[in-house]
Amino acid sequence: MDVSQYLEVFIEEAKEHLQALNEHLLILEKEPENENTINEIFRAAHSLKGMAGTMGYKRMQRLTHDMENVFQEIRSGKMKVRPELTDCLFEGLDALQEYVDNIINTQDEGTNDNQSLIDALARELDIGLNGEAAVSEKAPVEPQKEAAPDTDTHQEKAVNAVNYAEYEKTAISAAIASGMSAYEVYVDLQESCLLKAARAYLVFKAVEEFGEIIKSVPDAQMIEDEKFDFSFVVVVLTNADPDALRKRVLNVSEVKEVTVKKVEFAETTPAADTEKETKPDEAVANTSESAPAQSTAKPAQQAPAKAAGQQTAKKAVVNRSVRVDIEKLDDLMNLVSELIIAKNGLASISGDDFAKKEKRTIYNEQIEYLERITSNIHQSVMKVRMVPIESVVNRFPRMIRDLSKKLDKPMELVMSGEETELDRTVIDEIGDPLMHILRNSADHGLESAEKRRALGKPETGLITLNAFQEGNSVIIECSDDGGGIDTEKVRRKAIEKGTITEEQAETMTEKDFIDLLFKPSFSTAEQVSDVSGRGVGLDVVKSKIESLSGTVECKTVLGQGTTFTIRLPLTLAIIQSLMVTIGEEKYAIPLGSIDTIEDIPVEEVKRVEKKEVINLRGSVIPLIRMAEVLDVPGERPEKNTVTMVVVAKGDKKAGLVVDDLIGQLEIVIKSIGKYINNSKMISGATVLGDGEVALILDANALV
Repeated sequence: MDVSQYLEVFIEEAKEHLQALNEHLLILEKEPENENTINEIFRAAHSLKGMAGTMGYKRMQRLTHDMENVFQEIRSGKMKVRPELTDCLFEGLDALQEYVDNIINTQDEGTNDNQSLIDALARELDIGLNGEAAVSEKAPVEPQKEAAPDTDTHQEKAVNAVNYAEYEKTAISAAIASGMSAYEVYVDLQESCLLKAARAYLVFKAVEEFGEIIKSVPDAQMIEDEKFDFSFVVVVLTNADPDALRKRVLNVSEVKEVTVKKVEFAETTPAADTEKETKPDEAVANTSESAPAQSTAKPAQQAPAKAAGQQTAKKAVVNRSVRVDIEKLDDLMNLVSELIIAKNGLASISGDDFAKKEKRTIYNEQIEYLERITSNIHQSVMKVRMVPIESVVNRFPRMIRDLSKKLDKPMELVMSGEETELDRTVIDEIGDPLMHILRNSADHGLESAEKRRALGKPETGLITLNAFQEGNSVIIECSDDGGGIDTEKVRRKAIEKGTITEEQAETMTEKDFIDLLFKPSFSTAEQVSDVSGRGVGLDVVKSKIESLSGTVECKTVLGQGTTFTIRLPLTLAIIQSLMVTIGEEKYAIPLGSIDTIEDIPVEEVKRVEKKEVINLRGSVIPLIRMAEVLDVPGERPEKNTVTMVVVAKGDKKAGLVVDDLIGQLEIVIKSIGKYINNSKMISGATVLGDGEVALILDANALV
């Protein structure tokens, strides 16, 4: 079976499960006894393991299986959550993310077995069940070599192979003490069986009808991988009759022989914690039962799945889908129905049923009707494209947790407004800039715990991330309560690096110095760390946000903290614009960038340092003559006034001088690709109603 057709679904769901595991592990680290969280973690790991197995990703499946074993023991109350264990589990999630990233890029999980991590999980499991002292006394275990084939019967092999760990003996002893019995079920498949894993799965399901499976030989992973001959053993705790158990297993197709043997130990003293009653739906054993039950849900597909489409190093198409509320689709469908009615109405006018005057009236009515429908369709499609910003920010708590440990700084991230929605195209691009700002806050914004204590601040540093909608924009604020930016230090560094002169520094404001941090390769950090360096990369953050038609600003108070404010448009697809003419050419200026429109007498235009400016209500605003900047051909007619569109970028303003105003228009933005990528003044193009193409001016770049 070719499973490559399910690759996109697998990747999307794997990401969701990994995110859920990250979020719930963060909660579990703080609340080790939270049963709901433990159950959610187990379910996510169980589902992820099954998905990986079905797709044929064996390494990913094995690692998830070993992590699931740990989650099961925590779930059953047999082991506690320790800091070392959570660190190990987070490393496991990072390794699983690496597998997913490889699958996205090549459709193959890669060759990293993560054996050291698997060994660490096994050790943590041993410590959790037997105690650290008991584990440290054990001699190192030599890796088992695969036994050479011999002529022993399957029963003799199995009997020799079933070695019980102490915790397994404890579980069996407790079951016997409570009146149950433990049986080893030896199963021999027919040599003609082609799908051994599928038959093993059916055997496991049959045995589960009678009790709780606690072990298998070989282990569940090897059975899923079909790394066994035609024989295996299942250990089950049950009250059922062994003959009935044997007959039920024999009923499974292609099972040749079944032997049931009772398990008995010399000592049957139950452990103190085994008096708890286990609910039937929670009776999942530590290593064996869970694996065949879920991961081999389609065992017959596993062998071909490995080969399915994985030899071609073709990048999977991901992040192209948006999950849409069915009500939004219903609204869109209703509007499309109305659009068809409007089309039919216009078509009917072309007939001879109406007089010329009537046709004009009906035509105007239909055009108005059509305009209303298209506006509503635009709004509806916009809603469909909108995605909560939560999909970007939900990975940041884990990042801050890791940075807290790496930098040895207690810190906390508080987020709000995660439900704020942005266009999917913006969402896909905003993650990296936000991550960089947060890493800056953690590394250089927050002080060390000792310094914070000395300053009378709480030992735990606070980073806040807040998102909210304001008009046609979304505002994202990232703040920290750290030491703030020392503008005097920035000033000295800028002069030292030759970025500014002493004379320029004398006239610069505090904000001007802060803006220097967004210059390429400018940093005040004494040492460049692998986490961040305030200033290193902030120019990239600025460039990325401005490429999304957004702005980024920084405000700081020395000793109290720093706030970065990002302003982004709700969408990059359809915008309201002001249409203007420059010479014989038409241009669009996004309304979101426009502050005011002014008609200024020519005599009010002054020159400062050879540049044209105007004093507008107490503010000095530089003029940008667009005809010169865009090199528009033709002579400009002499006029007594200057038509100026005042655009704003943050608190900076500039006046764009144009020849004439056409009016407001809703435009669809079209990318112009690489045709004029040498000009940052043009952000795109749009096709007007008469088929003419108009370029869209980027006000940010012009300012």
